Amino acid sequence: MLKTTPVPTASHVTPHAEGVSNDEFRAAMSRLAAGVCLITAHEPPLTANGPRGEDVGMTATAFMSVSLDPPLVLVSLREGSRMDDLLAEQPLWAVSVLADHQLQVAGRFAMKGRISDRLLFADLPHVRGEASGAPLLSGALATLECCTENRVEAGDHTLVVGRVLTAGLPSPDGQPLTYFRGRYRHLGS
Repeated sequence: MLKTTPVPTASHVTPHAEGVSNDEFRAAMSRLAAGVCLITAHEPPLTANGPRGEDVGMTATAFMSVSLDPPLVLVSLREGSRMDDLLAEQPLWAVSVLADHQLQVAGRFAMKGRISDRLLFADLPHVRGEASGAPLLSGALATLECCTENRVEAGDHTLVVGRVLTAGLPSPDGQPLTYFRGRYRHLGS
């Protein structure tokens, strides 16, 4: 079980350091190269006899390994996003670590304001995870299926810690897709 430290009340929260604007913070953090992942989950049907549920996906660069024993990972979700809302109710989700040839996938699932993900998944080669029921991309460098262990509110994001249920290596020898200075990049060999 993840141990958390109590969060101070609003009256004890330290404000932004004087002179550090959102733009300056964003610019500084853009210098941190990150891997690119597709986070997926299957939204169950509203009723037992209703239409099949829908697959949901989002591009993430704020994803990391947390622990080896037990195997835990963490993804940061924008508070109130569709994925944040879904993972508040659905504990099973998956991760596909994107290869450099999957740049279009990253862009497709990073679009804001889309109504449905059904069309986004329509032509993507994928398999359905046995543990999570979520789509796992064919051609990804690695895939993980997870079950949420803990959710932590952190500013305007939610940190979701998941226990890894399965791990696969569909294309382990490919090159990773990375994100640096506000753009997707290919890692130089």
